[in-house]
Parts: sequence; C-alpha cells; structure tokens
Amino acid sequence: MPNDNQPLPITETLARLGMSFRHETLPEDVRFLARQCFLDWLGVTLAGSREPLTRILLDQAGEEGGNPQATLIGLGRRATIQQAALVNGSASHALDYDDVQWEMSGHPSVPVIPGLLALAEQRGASGADFMSAFVAGFETECRVGLLVNPGHYAKGWHATGTLGTFGSAAACANLLGLDEERWRHALGIAVAQAAGLKSMFGTMCKPLHAGKAAANGLMAATLAARGFTSNPAALETAQGFGTTQTATFQPERCLAGPANGFSLRSVLFKYHAACYGTHSTIEGVLRLKEDHAIDPGAVRAIQLRVPPGNLNMCNIPEPTTPLEGKFSLRFTAALALGHGDTTETAFTTARVNDPALTSLRDRVTVVGDEAITGATEVTVELADGRQLRAAVDVNQPATDLDRQWQRLTAKFRGLATPIIGAGAADEVIATVSHLDELPSLDPILRRCAGTAVAAPV
Repeated sequence: MPNDNQPLPITETLARLGMSFRHETLPEDVRFLARQCFLDWLGVTLAGSREPLTRILLDQAGEEGGNPQATLIGLGRRATIQQAALVNGSASHALDYDDVQWEMSGHPSVPVIPGLLALAEQRGASGADFMSAFVAGFETECRVGLLVNPGHYAKGWHATGTLGTFGSAAACANLLGLDEERWRHALGIAVAQAAGLKSMFGTMCKPLHAGKAAANGLMAATLAARGFTSNPAALETAQGFGTTQTATFQPERCLAGPANGFSLRSVLFKYHAACYGTHSTIEGVLRLKEDHAIDPGAVRAIQLRVPPGNLNMCNIPEPTTPLEGKFSLRFTAALALGHGDTTETAFTTARVNDPALTSLRDRVTVVGDEAITGATEVTVELADGRQLRAAVDVNQPATDLDRQWQRLTAKFRGLATPIIGAGAADEVIATVSHLDELPSLDPILRRCAGTAVAAPV
C-alpha cells in the first residue's frame, strides 16, 4: 500500500500515457490488432442489435428523443451520442461473443469503442485518430486492471463495467485532445461512475454494464472538456478507487505496465458465443468428440477440472435461459458434445431446455483445482469403462496475426451477413483493413447502419 500522505502518481501517470498515443508512433502489429478488435466489435454489435435487451434500450432511447448525432449499429436509426454509446455498447456485449484481455479480467473493446465511435462520428474524426484513441482507451483500462486485479475481480466486480469506464474515458479524452489537467479530471469523473457486479452474469444487466461503461466514460471526457472537475488523484488517493475496490492494490505493477509493451498484444478473440471461461472446456470436449467419435448416449460421466476462479464466473449449474447457458460450464460441455455448434445461433431457449442436452448436462461434474491456472482438464467416461482425457488452454494470444484476421473475417461474415447482407459485409472488411487511411468513419457507419427496426411495443 502506498503512504496515503504521499501516494504514487497513478492518475497523473495514466493521463500522460493516454495523451501520448498517436497513430504515427504505434507499432504495425498494434495497428493490425486494433483493426481486428474493431472488425470483431462491429460483427458482434450487428448480431447483438437483434437481441431483446437491445430492443428494450432502443425503445427507451426512442421515448427520450434527442439530437440524432450518432449511428445505432444495425438498427437503421440515429440517437444522441450518449444514447448511441449505451445502446451500441450493450448490443456489442449481448451475445458475450466479444474479445477478452486477462490483465483487465474483462472484455476490452465493448466499453471503449461505442462511446469513442459516437464521438468520432459527431466530430468527423479520421480513422487514424480513431485508432490511436482506441489504443489509448485499451491500454488505460488494462493498466487500471494491473493496479487492482486480481482482488478487484475476485471481490465480485465486473471489470468490463468498472475498468471499462476508464477505457472509454481515456479513448474519448485522447480524441478530444484534452490537456493533462482535464485528462486527470476525466479519469476522476470515471471513478465516480465505475460500476458493475458479477452477480448479474447470465442476465441482461451484464451487457448493460458494457453500455453504461461506454456512456459514462464518454460523459466523463466530455464533461472534463467543459471544465467539470473531480479529484485529480482519484485512482490512488485515500478512499479512492484503488484503496476501496480491491485487496490487491499494486501501484508499482500498474506503473511498470505490460511485459510485452502493449496490453493490446495480449487480446484474445472468441470463436464460441459464451463466457470465455468456458472456452477451454468447449475446445477440450470438441477435441475428444472429433478424435474418438463419441456417441453422447454412450457417455456415463464428464468431469471438468477448472481454475477455481471459474466457479464464480461461469458455473450456473442448471441454466434455463440462453444467457444463463453462456455462463454454465456444464451446459456448454453438453452443448459441445451433443450438438457441436457453439456459435451465437446455438444458444436458444429450446436447446437450454432440451431433455437430451439437460440429461447430458446432468452427467457433468465441475471441480475447481488450485493446481490449474489456465488449461481445463476434460475427462469423459464412457459406458464401456474407457476414460478419454484432454487438456486445453485457450489463454495464449495468437502469434500468427494474418491467420487470426482470416478467422475474424469469417466470424464477421457469419454475424454481419444476416443483418446487412453479404456484399456490405465484404465491403466493411475491406474498409476496416485500411482504417488508418480513412478521412472519416462514414463509409463503415453507412454500411453498418442496417435497416430501420421498430422499437418494441
């Protein structure tokens, strides 16, 4: 713990770091990863635009009215920048199909891009300026993650909602070109709004956390730009964010930063539409299914040995809704073995309550093992007594970024085509691939606007 009378200058340091990000100084791999994050975000947001929670928020925004300043992705409508940040941010996390970063212990792009995109559209910002601001937001929220995790997440805070508020504020502050003093106030205003609880996993409030983080961060930066004040040392001060929100307050870790220079280099992308804590399980089950041609009816039992933290993250034992299913190790194991498809279309009410899948789910046992830090160990016991085992760890960032881009473009086409059509989806991919060269984001926004969708009655 720092001395409360002379704390380390965390807020000041993060403000200066956030101000420093410029497109021309970003390494090429970081630029490439930023494009990948943006494309992935557009895809999951287009698909999430059709979710019930998004329609409810659309209805709310419609009743509020306001100046149509920014695009609601996939909905064929416009709203104020605050409303766009909230609706797009919530839609982008609705499927729980978005990217992950472990220093943050959350989903980095969904709280950062929505507010930044709305602000960039309003101001006519270039693709290069959007990119550098995104990196500023991404790196800031992950630095705050280094400051307060693992205790912050372990206590029950949903880091996408809490730490994501800092990411949104930093991205918008970078785009606005705030000076250091106003940057610090923006981070302080973000502290005053950061919220989100893991007890909401499996409900509509989990994606709402991302939308609120995006909107609150945008508000923090725009208020600071107007001269709104806060405690300019809000992260490190006595009774500030660090000392009240975690039992593992680590200023030196935050100041040192990521070992590989950029937290963005550790981003992970999802290819299963469920909590990332289930992905090693899903991959392990799919591997055994493929290698041994397992008949689900011949399975006597399945045991999953997982990191203990997964028990409080994605261990809903008997889910009854698609959202709950995404946070159930038992159900996702059964879905992978019994159905094979774990994309967004697989998580339906019918499947979560399918007697064959629930029977298989009830044969799954989940064990937390302190000796396991990454990989999940899957053991399938068959009726003939054989035991099949696989250990999978999906927590390592990709080393082949070109291959990762190919996988993400395929994922994007699958998500975007039903909403905007195959031709528009291909045009978006091509345009995002040279994001840095765009004088504005209008070409992307036009193609991702979608057709007008009626608000729910």
